[in-house]
Amino acid sequence: MFNVPRRAGNHPRLALGFLALLLLTVIGLIAWGTVRTPQIAEAAPDPLPPRPPVEVVERLPDLKAQLDRWGASGQFSGGVLVAKGDEVLFRQVHGWANRSLDKPMALNTRFRLASVSKQFTAAAILRLQDEGRLSVNDPVCKYIQPCPAAWAPIRLHHLLSHTSGIPDLMARPGWGLRRVTPATPEELTADSMRYGLQFAPGTKVRYDNAGFNLLGAVVEKITGMGLHDYLQQAFFRPLGMTDTGYDDGGADMAMGYANLAGGVTPQPNANVSIVYAAGALYSTLDDLLIWQRALHHGHVLSPDSYRQMIADHAPQDTPDERGKPRRLWGYGIYEKALGRQVRPEFEDNQIFHTGSWSGFRNLMTYQPDQDVTVIVLSNNYHQREAVFLLSQQGMAEALGRDFPRTVAR
Repeated sequence: MFNVPRRAGNHPRLALGFLALLLLTVIGLIAWGTVRTPQIAEAAPDPLPPRPPVEVVERLPDLKAQLDRWGASGQFSGGVLVAKGDEVLFRQVHGWANRSLDKPMALNTRFRLASVSKQFTAAAILRLQDEGRLSVNDPVCKYIQPCPAAWAPIRLHHLLSHTSGIPDLMARPGWGLRRVTPATPEELTADSMRYGLQFAPGTKVRYDNAGFNLLGAVVEKITGMGLHDYLQQAFFRPLGMTDTGYDDGGADMAMGYANLAGGVTPQPNANVSIVYAAGALYSTLDDLLIWQRALHHGHVLSPDSYRQMIADHAPQDTPDERGKPRRLWGYGIYEKALGRQVRPEFEDNQIFHTGSWSGFRNLMTYQPDQDVTVIVLSNNYHQREAVFLLSQQGMAEALGRDFPRTVAR
């Protein structure tokens, strides 16, 4: 039997009553605090829609007429996809995926993405930030060792925004030999360490493949995985992007071409190892549409990281480009009113990136206000103007703007 001595304090019934009152008070305070300061969870994004069937769609008549002309004349070889929201408005291809094999272009042909790949590396860094494994404000030297003393001020943010001052691959002596010589990520990092900075970090913006290769090394350091294995695990497999991956020579994809003195000439020596985190992926029209929907609708990054990705990180005194308003420099993507560069022009801002490497020329762009995606992939390096004009023709027609006929000079 439990006995409480008479001199131990208050009567047991009084003590029990006090404890009960205290418990009720605590419960009341918790309830009051819950009412006063509710925990509001971020709304989950709407589920991604089912993938649309991969079939020819030609609901933009002006764009169809343009592509029919250019496809028949050889002025364009590749594919174009336009979507508004979840609805595909246009999907068509023209030309040859491989001329020597008499293989025509198909709707699911794989293209080398070149620098369109940068946004995937940027998203990998931001995903790791969302998981609390790094911050874009971390010093590069936290992850790259040994680290040159000149790199001490450089943050991951500077690599992502092309403001680090580390010289680009193509701005270094011996680029012609480096271009065709395979390299490991470790060799690329060592190469970057050999050169001084072009400017103090954060003071200028200058396009930099080398910076993105270093970001790839950071992803590998943190995850213990190869960059491209991580991209598969984090993004491609969960999103069902089965036709997207690293161009290691084993994937069945279109041959790249260039218009040289002898005519349309194959460009088989891609050597994407030297841009392994800056331009080494391949994909298809429809896989890229899935990525666009996922990235811009909250399925890839947290709202804060997405805002960082699309913000302008260029220094305030960055000059205009060729007398026209400059692009906004995000992380692996840009923003600009590209329609100002065609005639008749239109003003809608677009989030975009281009890509060119070893016989390919691409542009992927997104207009957020009306949720329009345009993807143009070409397997001819010298069709830059055609790719750009087609992208803006598809965008303008989808937005209901006047159909552009020429690129502004």
